[in-house]
Amino acid sequence: MIKTIWPPAPAVATMALALTPAPLAAQDATSTAEEPARAEGFADYNAKLLLTNAVSAIDGASGGGISNWATIAGRQESRGIGVQAHVTAILLPDYFYQSHGVALGIADRVELSYARQNFDTQDVGAALGIGQGYVLNQDAFGAKVRLLSDLVYGDPLVPQVSLGVQYKRNLDGTVAAAVGAAEDDGIDVTLSATKLFLSHSLLVNAAARLTKANQNGLLGFGSVADDDYSLQFEGAVAYQFSRRFVIGGEFRSKPDNLGLGEDDWFDLFAAYAPTDNITLTAAYADLGSIATFTGQRGAFLQAQVAF
Repeated sequence: MIKTIWPPAPAVATMALALTPAPLAAQDATSTAEEPARAEGFADYNAKLLLTNAVSAIDGASGGGISNWATIAGRQESRGIGVQAHVTAILLPDYFYQSHGVALGIADRVELSYARQNFDTQDVGAALGIGQGYVLNQDAFGAKVRLLSDLVYGDPLVPQVSLGVQYKRNLDGTVAAAVGAAEDDGIDVTLSATKLFLSHSLLVNAAARLTKANQNGLLGFGSVADDDYSLQFEGAVAYQFSRRFVIGGEFRSKPDNLGLGEDDWFDLFAAYAPTDNITLTAAYADLGSIATFTGQRGAFLQAQVAF
């Protein structure tokens, strides 16, 4: 079922890896003569290697399920416009998270994204006094631009670097204010570097995020006591077993502006592309403590379509 495509001989196909909750996988094998030409002049090749558009993060941008990557959404390469859409669910012991969104990629240079996030508090809502099954809602609008290099081609040691900005609008400002948040909307700024090391079937990502978000913004931004931005770190490593199957892990550090014991996030993911346009991702996600309810670990599931 899984076919490994990285024998020692250099005469085998270019491949690309991806994330995950999400990975980047490689393309079909081509001839030795074709590969150097593609690597030297990728501007003439207008379809990305399989899964190098990554998957969709919880805020709608392309990348890992919980971390920001330098990737650009869509299947287009250096020309044209690509698009990808996702539906994500995270099943936790005390909460249910769901999001859906779309991202647009322009010439593999610029990305525009939108996601709607819905966070069902289930029984916790009654315990917190906001009502049984109260759903917190948020809109996330994003823009990302690739500053230099390329995920796959170019210098094998120089990563693709992207700068991103996300505007998040919490639609439950009364609840955010009740837990001590200073604002019900905010802006995150990210700088990310991502590289696929073809000879090792390995993708590595590192990102810095300037943020005031509480639980990604679902509990507002900043606090009455501390309304300053903080610098957080995100990272991911993924390994490709075949052109369509990748496994990996992610980490995302979080601020604790509200003093509720907000924890860092982790996940272990597997992503599979049954077709060139569909990616299915499953992960074990550990989101730690949310609104004083600890042990929030469960399944992350995502379906994505990209063109």
